[in-house]
Amino acid sequence: MIQVLRETHETPRDIEERVTRAGGRNILGAPAFRVVWGWSRLTWIGGAWTDRDNSGNVIRRTVELRLEPKYLPLNRWHIERWMPPESYGLPAQWYANTVETENGMSIPALGPFPHRGEYEHCFTLAGPTGEFIPLLPGAVEHVVRAISWARTVTKSKSREAVIRNWERRERNWSQNVDAALGLGESHAEL
Repeated sequence: MIQVLRETHETPRDIEERVTRAGGRNILGAPAFRVVWGWSRLTWIGGAWTDRDNSGNVIRRTVELRLEPKYLPLNRWHIERWMPPESYGLPAQWYANTVETENGMSIPALGPFPHRGEYEHCFTLAGPTGEFIPLLPGAVEHVVRAISWARTVTKSKSREAVIRNWERRERNWSQNVDAALGLGESHAEL
């Protein structure tokens, strides 16, 4: 008997509401963003599977679709953004690009085409070294607003901001080197 134990969590209602207010709704009326627990977020994955017992002995090998966790790490909160069906191409393209053949069987490796769109990962709540961060309403709302804002910035404005940042860093570095070498203002005139 195969027994899978997993820690699941439901997103608190107040956080769902704040995320929806911050990120809006999609064309279907559902939230454009949502927060999910890693172990709770499952997706279809097709392929060849080898099931083993507790000792590692092979129980069976099979080719099938399975609901499996979508994100790592499993014990973290993840923020997802809804993507419309057209972002995945046409259904025929989807199947042509994702169907794999295992033991003479064709199986969609990424599951069925997302006809109603799909939520995709955009952020994991974790500290700088990957440590657990609790689900805080203000933090989640801030992340959703930042992602939403970033989508409104054009590529040229984004590129300009990166260039300005690098120019500022270069100036600061040069000034620090000049100061460390005692060159000061007189060097700048040379």
